[in-house]
Amino acid sequence: MVQRRNTRQRQLVFESVLSHNHASADQIYISVREKDNKISRGTVYRNLKLLVESGEIKQVEMPDVDRYDWRLDQHYHIVCTKCGKISDVPISYENDLDRKVEMKTGYTIDKHKTVFEGICPDCKNKNSTNK
Repeated sequence: MVQRRNTRQRQLVFESVLSHNHASADQIYISVREKDNKISRGTVYRNLKLLVESGEIKQVEMPDVDRYDWRLDQHYHIVCTKCGKISDVPISYENDLDRKVEMKTGYTIDKHKTVFEGICPDCKNKNSTNK
C-alpha cells in the first residue's frame, strides 16, 4: 500500500465521518466546509476515496446514495423508506449464511451485504399522531 501523508483536509474529512451517522459525501462536504470554506468538493470526494482505500472508513452502498461509516466491522444496516434515516442493525453478522451460500453455489464467499428497509419509529410516531 502506498504511504500517504495525512493532510489537514483528509483529517477534516475523517473527523466529519466520525461525527456523523452514515453521512453521504455531500453531507460530509457541507460539514467540512463549515470548518474550512476553501476546501473543494473534489478534495472531499478524493479524500473519502483515499480513506476507504486505506481501510480507515467504509463505503456503504445504499439504495439512494452511498454513505460513509466509521464502523469497520461487518454489520447490517436499516433504512427508513419515508425519511431516509440509516441505522446500524443490532444483530450479529451471520457468517453461517456465507457458508450456506458456499455449499449451495460452489462460490467462495468473502462477505455479504444486507440492507433492511422499513419505516423508522420516528416516522411511525408522526404518522400515528397525524391521524
